[in-house]
Order: sequence, then C-alpha cells, then structure tokens
Amino acid sequence: MSGDERRRVILQAAVELFSQHGFKGATTKEIAKASGVSEAMLFRHFENKDALYEAIIETKGCRESATKFAWDNDEALIKAIAEKDDAAVFYRLGFTILEKQQSNVPFMRLLLYSALEEHDLAERFFHEFVERVYEFIGGYIAKRQKDGAFRKVKPRLAVRALLGMLLHHSLNNILWDKSGVLLKISNDEAAKGFADILLNGLNAKEA
Repeated sequence: MSGDERRRVILQAAVELFSQHGFKGATTKEIAKASGVSEAMLFRHFENKDALYEAIIETKGCRESATKFAWDNDEALIKAIAEKDDAAVFYRLGFTILEKQQSNVPFMRLLLYSALEEHDLAERFFHEFVERVYEFIGGYIAKRQKDGAFRKVKPRLAVRALLGMLLHHSLNNILWDKSGVLLKISNDEAAKGFADILLNGLNAKEA
C-alpha cells in the first residue's frame, strides 16, 4: 500500500475501535492489528493516540463537514430559500441532516464517546461544525421573522428544537430502536413531519 492508503486504512480501523471502546478503551496495539500493520508502522503515521484521534476529527468532521455543508450544492434547498418556501427549507435541512447522521454510525458513536469522556476534540468539533449549523439555520429564521412570517422567539431556540428532534430520531434508529418498534418511518417522512411540527410552532398566524 502507498503511505496515503495505509494511513486511510489505519484511520478506518481507529474509527471502528474508538466507536466500540472509546478513546480510553481502544489501544494503539489493537488499532494496528485491525489495520494489518505493526504498531511501529502505526506510529510512523501517527505520533500517538491523540494524534490519531485528531486526524479522525479532521477528516470526518472539520474538512468534510465543517468547511463544506452537505447542503451547499443542494439546488432544491437553494431554490426554497430564494422563494422563502419555509416547509421546503426545513424539510431539505432535516432530510440532509438525518441522512448524514445515519450514514456513518461508527463516527456518530465516536462523537458520543468523545463527549462522554470529555475529550477536548469533542468540544472542538462542536465549535467548528455545530455552531455553523446554528448560524446558518438561525440566520434563515431571523430573516423570516423580519418578514413577519415567523413569530418572535429566539432563533437559536428554534434551531435547538429542530436539531433535538432530528438527533433524537437518529439516536433511536442507531442505538435504541434499530428495528423501529416505537416508530418505523423513512427519513423522508420524518423530515417532513419534523418540519411541519417546527413550522406550526413558529408560524406567526398560528401564534
């Protein structure tokens, strides 16, 4: 393997093991074994476990998520924002977030572990990605409030309500209710439902 390919394999193995055992529980020896390399080879690519963990956050979080939103090239969302089609805006946002959360279960578990272990990289991911999500969605809500379409509530409170619904739904699908005993619906249906619930709470006429 080339150096870049070997590094990628090591990172993939590390994500799997960190997501199963946490940062403290997974060892570099286990990661090297799962990668098919020696521990000495692993240390050639990553100085220590912290460096390995940081590289995972950089690859999966900062570069792929924080620097470029998954919906940056979503023509349907761009069109909905321009037309101020609120139902379409929140549906597209919700659907994109649900798909992203559930498309990489090991990385979601890794983020949960890093937060529970109070690893500083969990806070870093939050500030470099989640804060931008709040700014983006909160900015749209604030603009629609100025238009008189939404009632006066803290925009970020509404964002938290939306993200709370989405994250709880994803965690149920990933961790607690994989077979859909409590609620078995597609991400498309869930996104439409959550958008409707949020809009009924924000709608100025309803208020």
